[in-house]
Amino acid sequence: MRFKSYAAALEWLESHVDFERVAPNRQRVPTLQPVRDVLAQLGDPHHDYPSIHVTGTNGKGTTTTVASELLRNTGLRVGTFTSPDLHRVNERIALNGVPIDDEVLTGLLGRLSDVETASATVLTRFELLTVAALLFFSDEGVDVAVVEVGMGGTWDSTNVIDSRVAVLTNVDLDHTQVLGATVGAIARDKVGIFRADGAAVLGTTNPEVVEIAGGAAERLGCPLYRLDQEFIIEENDLALGGRSLRLVTPFGRYDDVLVSLHGMHQGVNASTAVVAVELFLGRALGESVVSETLAHVAMPGRSEILARHPMIVVDGAHNPAGVRALVATLDGAFDVAGVRRAVVGLLSGRELEDMVAPLVSAGFREFHCCPPNSPRAVPVEELVSVLRRLDAVAYAHPNARSALAHAREMSSEDDLIVVTGSLYLVGEVRGLILKVENQHSP
Repeated sequence: MRFKSYAAALEWLESHVDFERVAPNRQRVPTLQPVRDVLAQLGDPHHDYPSIHVTGTNGKGTTTTVASELLRNTGLRVGTFTSPDLHRVNERIALNGVPIDDEVLTGLLGRLSDVETASATVLTRFELLTVAALLFFSDEGVDVAVVEVGMGGTWDSTNVIDSRVAVLTNVDLDHTQVLGATVGAIARDKVGIFRADGAAVLGTTNPEVVEIAGGAAERLGCPLYRLDQEFIIEENDLALGGRSLRLVTPFGRYDDVLVSLHGMHQGVNASTAVVAVELFLGRALGESVVSETLAHVAMPGRSEILARHPMIVVDGAHNPAGVRALVATLDGAFDVAGVRRAVVGLLSGRELEDMVAPLVSAGFREFHCCPPNSPRAVPVEELVSVLRRLDAVAYAHPNARSALAHAREMSSEDDLIVVTGSLYLVGEVRGLILKVENQHSP
C-alpha cells in the first residue's frame, strides 16, 4: 500500500497492538516466527550486514548509542535501532546518527502493509518497527547495525538477528510480569541473545548474573568478556562535565578519558560499549577515536540538564535500579544549594514505594505528581498517597505541563527540579522546555 502521507502511515502503524503502552503478558506461547516469516518475504534483509545486539535492564540505550558513535568514528556506515523514542518514532531508526526521514519511513511502512495484506501475518507495533529498521539498514547498505532489545532478550522481536557481538549491560527487577519475578529468571531470558558463533560482553559483576551468563556462554561455546575480569575499569570518577575513565580492554588501555555523561553507571556503559566495538572490529579502537567519541556523546533524557536557575534535570529512570542510579548521580554531579523538588509520573508494574523512597531518602521533600502519556500510567492519587506515607509533600496534577509549572513557580534560582519516573514523562517535559513537538498518540 502506498500511503498518501506520513500521517497516514503512522495511523496504520498505531492501529497495531502496542505492548509498550499496553502492559504485555505471556499468556500465549512466545514465538519469533511471525517476524521471521515477514522478513523472509522481504528477502531476509537482516542477513545483509553484521550486527551488535544490546540488552539489559538499564543502560542498554546508552551502550547502543555509544557503540554506534564509536563505529561511526572509525569510518563505518552504521544503522542504529533504539527504543523508546522521546518525541517521535523516527528517532528509533537512525543512519550514522541521523533519524530516518518521514518520506523513507512512510515508504517502508507501505511495504510492510503490503506484506501484511498478502500474507495475513499481523505483527505488533514494535515488531513492525523492528522489521522496518532491519529492512532500512539493508536498503542503505550499512556496514554494521547496532540493535537495542526492546524487552528481555530471548523472545524480543530483535532476536531474529545473528549478532557478531551480544552485550548484557546488567540485570535488575523490571517487567517482572513478563520476564520473571527474580533476577535469575530475567537474566536467563536476556542471555538468549548470545550466539554460538559470536562473542558476549557482560557489564555487571552481580554474582548470580555472572554465573548465568557464564553458563550460557559455555553451553554455546562463545567467549564471554566480563567486567572486572576480561576488561577492567581502573578509574570511574566525577569530572567536570561527566566522568573520568581509565579503562583496560582485551585490546588496549585508555587513560584519563572524559565521558560527557553523568553518573558512575554511564562510565560503566561507555566502557562496555568500547569493549563490544573492539570485539566486533577485532582490534583496539585507538586513543583518538575513544577520547573524541566519549567526550562528545550525548544521551537526551538521561541525566540531562534542560535549564538553570532553577536547574532542571530530566532522567528516564523507570525502575528502582534506575532511580537508585539517578540518586547517586545527583549527589555528585548536580549538587545545589537550594531545595530539591521532583516532578514524577510512573507506569504500572513497579512497586511505587521502591520507586520514590530513594528520592525521599536523598532529600526530596516536595513532589509534583502527574500521569505520563500512557494507558499504563499509575493513577496520580495512588502515587500521592504513597509519598505522603513517607512524610513527603505531594501535589496531584492533571498533566506534565501543570506539574512542571507548579514546581517552577515554587522554586528559587538555587533550587533543583528533577523530572523522572518514565521516559514518556521525560519526553513531554523535554518537549515543553525545548519547544519540541511531540508526535505521540494520546
